Amino acid sequence: MLDSVVAAETPEGILLELRPAGLSARFCAFVIDGLIRIAILYAAVFIAGLLGGIGWAFWIILAFALEWFYPVAFELSRSGATPGKRAMDLKVVMDNGLPITPAASITRNLLRALDCMPWPLYGVGIVCMLLRKDSKRIGDVAAATLVVHQPRPAPKATLEMVTPIAPARPLSPRDQSAVISLAARAPTLTMERLDELAALASRVQGDEPRPASDVTRRVLGVAQWLLGRRA
Repeated sequence: MLDSVVAAETPEGILLELRPAGLSARFCAFVIDGLIRIAILYAAVFIAGLLGGIGWAFWIILAFALEWFYPVAFELSRSGATPGKRAMDLKVVMDNGLPITPAASITRNLLRALDCMPWPLYGVGIVCMLLRKDSKRIGDVAAATLVVHQPRPAPKATLEMVTPIAPARPLSPRDQSAVISLAARAPTLTMERLDELAALASRVQGDEPRPASDVTRRVLGVAQWLLGRRA
């Protein structure tokens, strides 16, 4: 596997698990950003042609700015990623998982001049990423930064298509209230947490051993039955 989990501790002592982006994901992001920059420069050619010498001077300045400040501007934004990295669900952070600083962003992007050698093959950067567990290029090593996969939101539980089920045994008012409360909270919980809580109430759906997902479905079904949805 090209990607491995890296543990990082914040200044507050919180341990984070970061998933460094491997060569394939970063290459795709690089291509997307390159196409965006080419499209901007191509569009600017028509404007420069209309303005004559001054227009071409601005075009050269624009090309310089896109080459050196395009990634810095986006990395320092709230997303911490260029459009290409956002498309690949990547972002740039410090080694401790905190947002990237201006000095670190400038450092890692200035050193792209070294990583891309021999130009334009990016040979130094590719070799460095392949040899390191955290897939850092030289710019990342010098700036103490890391390109990571952004965590995706866990799927939320849903009460759709839950069939009402009568409880396997009589329930006290307190137990009924607990099951109904669990069903009310279900849409705000991840499936893993919901399975964990449903296991605590598994006796309402019988003693027969069942998979966790089936237990959850049946406990929610009991909640539907208790709410009078028995059709």
